Amino acid sequence: MPKAFEGSGIVEGTRELAALLLQANYAMVLTGAGMDTESNIPDFRGKNGLWKNYDPRVVADISTFQQNYKLFHRFFMDQFGKMKGVKPHPGHYALAEFERRGLIKGIATQNISGLHKRAGSKNIYELHGSTNEFFCNNCGREATEEDMTEMKPCRHCGEYAVRPDVVLFGEVLPEETWKTAVNEIKKCDLLLVIGTSLEVSPVNQLPYLAKGKKVLLNNENISAGYRFDLVILGKAGEILSQLAAIIASTGVK
Repeated sequence: MPKAFEGSGIVEGTRELAALLLQANYAMVLTGAGMDTESNIPDFRGKNGLWKNYDPRVVADISTFQQNYKLFHRFFMDQFGKMKGVKPHPGHYALAEFERRGLIKGIATQNISGLHKRAGSKNIYELHGSTNEFFCNNCGREATEEDMTEMKPCRHCGEYAVRPDVVLFGEVLPEETWKTAVNEIKKCDLLLVIGTSLEVSPVNQLPYLAKGKKVLLNNENISAGYRFDLVILGKAGEILSQLAAIIASTGVK
């Protein structure tokens, strides 16, 4: 059983994490929807999550996109529109600072918000794409956010097929991004898994590839079967802010 800390024990657990991070030679991070909830982006499966009013396997499926574009567009505007105007929280900035200091090598993320990039992180592997980029599913040419929000036909081929550059149900992950993330996690001697239910394949297989220490930062303990060495239960932003403060106090530059 891993060491688990929550409530008043979070500070002690975060000190242990700081020690692991300072000792690591090649640390990687894997983030999920729970990383973004403190930026007021709902998670997907919670009671107020993005999937509350929709069956995602219907409306966010590539076949729905192809056969009922208006339904897909309505879903996108209603749900992913909630991501507009959100900002990174202190946890995002903490990870960017850890990368700047060389304490972590990169972030593999399931999130499509682009908040890691906006916080200043450089080595980001967006496994499920991003809602900040758009293209035409018919001809593959680049499109704009305005094309998407106003449901305009593609300016190149004329088809109503403009979409966000995200992975829909029924599609595979971007091959090069996935390969790079897999290779990076295989190399790491410390993996921080933050804010994910680890329910979605194939991303839920990534922790098994890490040969070194594994740490879970999450609101709920989903560590069963993954052999985490340390579990800290709480809000990602708060824990990462504490971690940044502890590391700063050591004088590491």
